[in-house]
Amino acid sequence: MPQQLTWEKALQKMKHFCAYRERSHYEVKEKLYALGLHKPEVEKMLSLLIEDNYLNETRYATLFAGGHFRQKKWGRKKIEFELKQQKISSFNIKKALAVIDETEYRQTLQQLALKKWQTLRGQQPINKMAKTQAYLVQKGYEPGLVHQQIQWLKQQTTVS
Repeated sequence: MPQQLTWEKALQKMKHFCAYRERSHYEVKEKLYALGLHKPEVEKMLSLLIEDNYLNETRYATLFAGGHFRQKKWGRKKIEFELKQQKISSFNIKKALAVIDETEYRQTLQQLALKKWQTLRGQQPINKMAKTQAYLVQKGYEPGLVHQQIQWLKQQTTVS
């Protein structure tokens, strides 16, 4: 490692790092260790960043959940898994998932299912069902909701 960063330079670097976009505590900790800081320094810097509102786990989790649902169309299970990977507390995960509107969630699931179903033209109904279900579960939607959606799609295609 080149030269050791001074405390002030490391703090400025981390403030910039956190101001650029929301970060989890885990992400910041990893960055601090990568900069060569030791545990007592890391803990002190984390405290300062939290105090100065550069770091806020609830805000991070809420923005992550809302953003990944709206932008990437992820389901709750995938969002929850990713937040757990960032070592977010169960309390904040629950709070973040509550931000997702239930009606919007089900509409998104329906749109994704319909779009996938339509891309599988010419396939046997059983294959369409299996592939659509696998796709939706992989996107992080709950198996029970996915099953309901597949049943709805099946009814729609037998009616038309």
